[in-house]
Amino acid sequence: MMIKKSLFTLIAIFLFYNVRSQDNGEDKLGSWFMLFAKHKVSEKLSIHSEIQYRTYEFGSNLNQLLLRAGLNYHFSENATTTIGYGYIPTDATFTEIEGEKKTIEHRIYEELSLKNSLWKFSLNHRYRLEHRFLDNPVTGNDTQHRLRYLLRITYPVTEQWFLTTYDEVFINLQEPIFGQNRLYGAVGYKFSKDITTQVGYMKNHFTGANFDRFQLGVWINTDLTKKKEK
Repeated sequence: MMIKKSLFTLIAIFLFYNVRSQDNGEDKLGSWFMLFAKHKVSEKLSIHSEIQYRTYEFGSNLNQLLLRAGLNYHFSENATTTIGYGYIPTDATFTEIEGEKKTIEHRIYEELSLKNSLWKFSLNHRYRLEHRFLDNPVTGNDTQHRLRYLLRITYPVTEQWFLTTYDEVFINLQEPIFGQNRLYGAVGYKFSKDITTQVGYMKNHFTGANFDRFQLGVWINTDLTKKKEK
C-alpha cells in the first residue's frame, strides 16, 4: 500500500509540473522582434524610441508589446542619462483565450549608461530605476518599483561583424526582491555606422521558471541636426 501511495504521489507531481510547464509555455522557443532608434536633436540631446514584439512561441502567441520613448542627455561619448516612458500591454497566460483582457502597464524610468573598453572588448553598464503603474484585469491597480543592472560586453570580429553578450538582473523594491535575470548572446552586423542588427538567444530566468527566446534586433541612429543645418 505504501509503495502504491508513493508511486501515485510521484506520478501526480510529474503530471503537475508537466502541465504547469505546458501552461506557461516554458517548453517553447519564444521570440522577441525589436527595433531601436536614436535621433540626435542637438549636441547634448537625443531621443530614444523602441518597439518590441514578444511572443510565447516563435512568431506567434503574443506575450507582450513594448513601446518606449525617452530623452537622452549625453555628458560625453561614454556617459548618458535618460528619462523615459513605456506603454506595455502584457498577456500573462500562455493559453490563448478569445476576448482575454491584458494587463496594461504605464512605466516611467530613469537610466544611467556608462561605457568603457578593456583591450578589444567594449563594456556597457546600464543602471535603470523603473516605476511601474499596473492595471491588471484580475487584481486591479498596483504600483511597483524596481532596479535593473545590465553589463554588456562586445567583441569586434571584423569591421562589420561582432559578438555581443549581456547579463541583466532585476531587483524589486518590494517583495519578492528577485525579479528576473536575462542572459543573452548574439552575432551582430554593422551595415553602416548608423544601422546595425543582432541575431541572438536569451535565457530569461524567473523564480521557478526559465524561458528560451530567439531575438532579432535592429538599431538605427539618425542625426536631425543635419536637417536643421540644411
